[in-house]
Amino acid sequence: MRWFSSSGVLVSLPFQSSVGRSVLPLSGSIWQRLEALALGLHILSLLFGLAGLLWVVPHPEWVASLPPIGIQAFSLSMGNGGVAYMVFGALAAALMGSRLLGMRRLLMFLIPAVGISLGSELLGTSTGIPFGNYGYLSGLGYKIAGLVPFTIPLSWFYVGLSSYLLARVALQTQRHWLIHFEAIMLGALLLTAWDFVLDPAMTRGLIPFWTWFQPGPFFGMPLQNFGGWMLTGAAFMTVANLLWGEDQPILDRRQLVGPLVLYVANFAFALLMSLGSGIVAPAGLGLLLGLGPALGLWWSAETPSPYRDQPVPPSHPEQDSIPPLQAVEGEAGQAWDTLEDPGWVGAK
Repeated sequence: MRWFSSSGVLVSLPFQSSVGRSVLPLSGSIWQRLEALALGLHILSLLFGLAGLLWVVPHPEWVASLPPIGIQAFSLSMGNGGVAYMVFGALAAALMGSRLLGMRRLLMFLIPAVGISLGSELLGTSTGIPFGNYGYLSGLGYKIAGLVPFTIPLSWFYVGLSSYLLARVALQTQRHWLIHFEAIMLGALLLTAWDFVLDPAMTRGLIPFWTWFQPGPFFGMPLQNFGGWMLTGAAFMTVANLLWGEDQPILDRRQLVGPLVLYVANFAFALLMSLGSGIVAPAGLGLLLGLGPALGLWWSAETPSPYRDQPVPPSHPEQDSIPPLQAVEGEAGQAWDTLEDPGWVGAK
């Protein structure tokens, strides 16, 4: 960010957030490169997982043709692929959030998101409330209390952050008293729409990652699951909103590109997983309630001003004293009318 001091000297600041607070301990370019690297590794891990689950696993003869070291590498990658893509996703969201929100507001979102989602997951896997009766299998990393993989709260955080930042677009332009509630509900819906598409593929695919002990009408899932998702997402988004208080972030379309890419990448992964497993209906529901609204919200965000972070031009009193053009034209017109006045013809 730059501006001119009173002496006319150009002054430069370290990389700053949209509200003018310094947020990065490193230079902006290095931090943004780390963010891009984490996001790229996240997307690469998603693509690798898709290739493994949709092509390699259905063709075991291809795996059997590999040398022993190749088979071992494949087994290791399949056993840790889920961990990698969620860890990289959380890292990308944390770097992105620190750049867009500042470290203080990022932590005000991250801590409630991880804490509340972990509490809901532990409660759900032990009591069936609020999602239903289910349990996690292997492939997603170390399980906290032997119940919930440590990566699951990380996924709640990074998809929840991208969902809420996109949902806040209307909050930035409207001022009625329900707008905060509407933004929270919309953010929770974008988060839940992702699960509409992901959950059937992760439980009914060739390699399931969790299982339902209480089958339900939605491709083996109880409808209670989606109520639990809405409740959990709305809970940590509400806490973050209250902690931010009057220090609410305002992001334009350019700044929302990162959250949009993060959301779309994870939604596309879930969509292709569902379609690859022959599960079509949840994909349509997710497109209607998730991907479509997310793209629309991003498009409706304000475009960045070309004059952002540029100095205000100095005023020139001598120019400011020049009368407006309309006033000059008016005076000239009156003078011309006076010259044409017959009473003044021949006057000296």
